[in-house]
Amino acid sequence: QVQLVESGGGSVQSGGSLRLSCAASGWTYSNNCMGWFRQAPGKQREGVAGIDNNGSARYAEFVKGRFTISQDNAKNTLYLQMNSLKPEDTAMYYCAAAPYCSGSWFEIDEYNYWGQGTQVTVSS
Repeated sequence: QVQLVESGGGSVQSGGSLRLSCAASGWTYSNNCMGWFRQAPGKQREGVAGIDNNGSARYAEFVKGRFTISQDNAKNTLYLQMNSLKPEDTAMYYCAAAPYCSGSWFEIDEYNYWGQGTQVTVSS
């Protein structure tokens, strides 16, 4: 069974940093597409960043230059380094996995597995 467990969320001030982690089990990262999504209250879930089996990354426009997605295959762990955080980044952040990266990489229906989420709160 594929399992995803997020950690690293918390409360920070505007301009601060957080590093989210997603521990994965049940498959190897080299055979999957991994991504980070977020959802704020009253809003639709949206893609934040994705990474394929070759290490190629894709980012939503609103996080370019601030967030970095990476993975450690030896640890089966996905990361999201979040710098220069803004209040509008406040949301529940979810780790997700798909067999392949396709299309925009940020289509919810492409992802088969989801973690429970970790809350990120950024104050002004």
